[in-house]
Amino acid sequence: MNVLICGGAGYIGSNMTAMLAQAGHKPIVFDNLSNGHKQAIKGFDFIEGDLADLDLLVKVLKENKIDAVMHFAAFIEAGESVKKPLEFYSNNVCNTQMLLAAMEKCGVKKFVFSSSAAVYGAPDKTPITEDAPKNPINPYGHTKLAVEQMCRFQSQTIRLRYAALRYFNAAGAGANGTLGEDHKPESHLIPLVIAAAMGKREDVKIFGTDYPTPDGTCVRDYIHIEDLCSAHLLALEKLENQNELVYNLGNGKGYSVRDVIETVKKVTGKNFKVTEVPRRPGDPPVLTADATRAIKELGWKVKYPELEKIVETAWQWHNDNPEGYK
Repeated sequence: MNVLICGGAGYIGSNMTAMLAQAGHKPIVFDNLSNGHKQAIKGFDFIEGDLADLDLLVKVLKENKIDAVMHFAAFIEAGESVKKPLEFYSNNVCNTQMLLAAMEKCGVKKFVFSSSAAVYGAPDKTPITEDAPKNPINPYGHTKLAVEQMCRFQSQTIRLRYAALRYFNAAGAGANGTLGEDHKPESHLIPLVIAAAMGKREDVKIFGTDYPTPDGTCVRDYIHIEDLCSAHLLALEKLENQNELVYNLGNGKGYSVRDVIETVKKVTGKNFKVTEVPRRPGDPPVLTADATRAIKELGWKVKYPELEKIVETAWQWHNDNPEGYK
């Protein structure tokens, strides 16, 4: 298939591009480079453009004879979404509506959407199943849920077949450790702790040590980037004969903030300062996924269930790219 990867120069998009090519598909990357890196997609077809440009989207879809679209081009910082809700709605919802309109105009039906565990908010029960109540607690989570709803209604017109994949915490580096995580500013825990191990940060902060968890720190579900992308590939194939797919993607196993810190110390052999500070508002104690549906229906298998292996691949990339993508 000819697959348009929106946001394909970003962390998840670049890994997805590499995996699609390896599987025999032809990926075409579409990115405005606001957060992406051209160095991550060397050797692949690349179109610099914005999702707000309907005419350009229609042109790209037609000229490249696109069969399916994967969409990773969203703003992802939940805290930032509270400060700038209109920017998040504009990019994450309005621009996705523009993309879906272009697809409808060109008769492109298959759509794989990068959703988020943020649609659940602070759940009453964990692990979280796909049927858990959707109560997002920030604008970011609301934008993801709004797009899911838009896709569902559009699929009922028989003009769209979509998969909404709800991620937990993507981590690690793919393609033999050559495609890593380089956000500016960085807010994800594993790269932040690695930065401290490299001496690039003064310390690692633990926000809250009095949660009702085994060691008092928040517990999260980390999934290796290649495991995440393999589920997208399987979902794309399943859209051949289904209109609507919704799956959680996670390991189902939680690791605490202290677990991550100790694992990074073990993998890197480095020690660094850890500072305990008060809780941040809105951080649920535990967020872990029940991915049984994806395992059963897609035949999805997790290759990197252990945190140590995930951290090893991340450390390899950061060690090889101490300044990130140049």
